[in-house]
Amino acid sequence: MINVGMYYNVKQGHEAEFEGTFAGVVEKLKGAGVGIKDAKLYREIGKSEYMIYTEWESLEAFKGFIQSRAFGETVANGKSIIEGRPRHKVFAEMDE
Repeated sequence: MINVGMYYNVKQGHEAEFEGTFAGVVEKLKGAGVGIKDAKLYREIGKSEYMIYTEWESLEAFKGFIQSRAFGETVANGKSIIEGRPRHKVFAEMDE
Protein backbone atom coordinates (compact mmCIF):
# COMPACT_ATOMS: atom_id res chain seq x y z
CA MET A 1 0.00 0.00 0.00
CA ILE A 2 1.20 3.55 -0.73
CA ASN A 3 0.03 7.06 0.08
CA VAL A 4 0.27 9.87 -2.43
CA GLY A 5 -0.25 13.61 -2.02
CA MET A 6 -1.34 15.54 -5.10
CA TYR A 7 -0.97 19.31 -4.78
CA TYR A 8 -2.99 21.92 -6.65
CA ASN A 9 -3.16 25.71 -6.65
CA VAL A 10 -6.71 26.65 -7.61
CA LYS A 11 -7.55 30.00 -9.20
CA GLN A 12 -9.48 32.37 -6.92
CA GLY A 13 -13.22 31.92 -7.24
CA HIS A 14 -13.02 28.30 -8.44
CA GLU A 15 -12.62 26.59 -5.07
CA ALA A 16 -16.18 25.25 -4.90
CA GLU A 17 -15.90 23.88 -8.45
CA PHE A 18 -12.63 22.11 -7.59
CA GLU A 19 -14.07 20.65 -4.39
CA GLY A 20 -17.21 19.43 -6.16
CA THR A 21 -15.23 17.84 -8.97
CA PHE A 22 -13.01 16.08 -6.44
CA ALA A 23 -16.01 14.51 -4.73
CA GLY A 24 -17.41 13.20 -8.01
CA VAL A 25 -14.12 11.84 -9.29
CA VAL A 26 -13.36 10.00 -6.04
CA GLU A 27 -16.73 8.25 -6.04
CA LYS A 28 -16.20 7.11 -9.64
CA LEU A 29 -12.66 5.89 -8.90
CA LYS A 30 -13.70 3.88 -5.87
CA GLY A 31 -16.26 2.04 -7.98
CA ALA A 32 -13.92 1.53 -10.95
CA GLY A 33 -11.55 -0.98 -9.38
CA VAL A 34 -8.41 0.98 -10.28
CA GLY A 35 -6.67 0.34 -6.97
CA ILE A 36 -7.61 3.43 -4.96
CA LYS A 37 -8.60 2.69 -1.38
CA ASP A 38 -9.36 6.19 -0.07
CA ALA A 39 -8.92 9.88 -0.84
CA LYS A 40 -9.26 13.01 1.26
CA LEU A 41 -9.15 16.65 0.25
CA TYR A 42 -7.32 19.21 2.38
CA ARG A 43 -7.25 22.97 1.86
CA GLU A 44 -4.70 25.32 3.35
CA ILE A 45 -6.50 27.82 5.58
CA GLY A 46 -6.96 31.19 3.91
CA LYS A 47 -5.51 30.05 0.59
CA SER A 48 -6.58 28.27 -2.58
CA GLU A 49 -3.98 25.55 -2.16
CA TYR A 50 -5.16 21.95 -1.94
CA MET A 51 -3.73 18.53 -1.28
CA ILE A 52 -5.54 15.39 -2.32
CA TYR A 53 -4.20 12.65 -0.04
CA THR A 54 -4.79 9.23 -1.52
CA GLU A 55 -4.25 5.65 -0.44
CA TRP A 56 -3.54 3.08 -3.17
CA GLU A 57 -3.18 -0.70 -3.23
CA SER A 58 0.26 -0.33 -4.86
CA LEU A 59 2.60 2.07 -6.62
CA GLU A 60 1.76 0.28 -9.86
CA ALA A 61 -1.95 1.00 -9.37
CA PHE A 62 -1.23 4.71 -8.87
CA LYS A 63 1.09 4.86 -11.89
CA GLY A 64 -1.54 3.10 -13.98
CA PHE A 65 -4.10 5.68 -12.92
CA ILE A 66 -1.97 8.73 -13.75
CA GLN A 67 -1.20 7.23 -17.17
CA SER A 68 -4.87 6.51 -17.89
CA ARG A 69 -7.07 8.34 -20.37
CA ALA A 70 -9.54 9.18 -17.57
CA PHE A 71 -6.81 10.94 -15.56
CA GLY A 72 -5.64 12.82 -18.66
CA GLU A 73 -9.18 14.00 -19.38
CA THR A 74 -9.67 15.13 -15.78
CA VAL A 75 -6.42 17.08 -15.85
CA ALA A 76 -7.27 18.64 -19.22
CA ASN A 77 -10.69 19.73 -17.97
CA GLY A 78 -9.20 21.21 -14.79
CA LYS A 79 -6.54 23.34 -16.51
CA SER A 80 -8.87 26.33 -16.68
CA ILE A 81 -9.17 26.48 -12.87
CA ILE A 82 -5.64 25.43 -11.83
CA GLU A 83 -2.67 27.77 -11.56
CA GLY A 84 0.71 26.36 -12.41
CA ARG A 85 1.54 22.71 -12.74
CA PRO A 86 0.14 20.25 -10.20
CA ARG A 87 2.65 17.99 -8.47
CA HIS A 88 2.50 14.77 -6.53
CA LYS A 89 4.61 13.04 -3.93
CA VAL A 90 4.65 9.42 -2.81
CA PHE A 91 4.78 9.51 1.00
CA ALA A 92 5.27 5.91 1.93
CA GLU A 93 5.32 2.41 0.64
CA MET A 94 4.44 -0.09 3.31
CA ASP A 95 4.66 -3.85 3.36
CA GLU A 96 1.45 -5.54 4.39
